[in-house]
Amino acid sequence: MANDQRASLSSGGYAAGRLLISEEDLQARIRALGREITTDYAGRAPLLVGVLKGAFMFMSDLARAIDLPVEFDFMAVSSYGHSTRSSGVVRIVKDLDLDLADRDVIIVEDIIDSGLTLNYLRRNLLARNPASLEVCALLVRENHRMDGSILRYEGFRVPSDFLVGYGLDVNERFRNLPDIRVVASAPDADAGTDGGAS
Repeated sequence: MANDQRASLSSGGYAAGRLLISEEDLQARIRALGREITTDYAGRAPLLVGVLKGAFMFMSDLARAIDLPVEFDFMAVSSYGHSTRSSGVVRIVKDLDLDLADRDVIIVEDIIDSGLTLNYLRRNLLARNPASLEVCALLVRENHRMDGSILRYEGFRVPSDFLVGYGLDVNERFRNLPDIRVVASAPDADAGTDGGAS
C-alpha cells in the first residue's frame, strides 16, 4: 500500500496518513463477524440495513461472509450536513424500501462515535415492528461506552482520530482505500465527512 496513489493524493489539504487497520486485519475480522452472525441466525434470513454512505464497503464484504440468505436495504441519515460538527438533530435523507415488520434486522454501521445517529436509527426502526433488531458496527470509538444489548457485533475499537478509508471519507475522498488510515491533518468544520461521526 506504500505506493498506492489512492492514499497519496490529498483532498483539500487533507491526506490519508498513518495506517491504523490493515486490509488483511479488516477482512479477517469481517469473516469472523460473518461466522458469528451465521451461527446466531441459523435457519433465518436476516435483513441487513446499511447506513450510507460509509457502511457500503463493510456491508458488501460482511454479506459475503454470512453463510445464509440475506436481503439488503439502505438508509441515509445525517446530523452533520457538510460539517464535521453535529447539529444534534438527525434526519432521514433516504428511507428504506422494504417493510421491517416481523423481520430479523441487523443495522450495519461503519463507525459509532457519539451514538446519536445509532440511537435515532434504533428508535426509528423499532417503531416498524421488526422481529428482532441488532447492530453490527465495524468501528467503535475507544471512549464510547455502549450497552452490549445495543451493540451486538463489533469489529474494532478505534481512537478519536479522524479516519478515512474502507468507506470513510473526507470531502468524499479516500472511501476506496482498502484499509483504515488516520487523516494526516484534521478536517475543519467545512469538510463533509463520514470518518468522524455516527
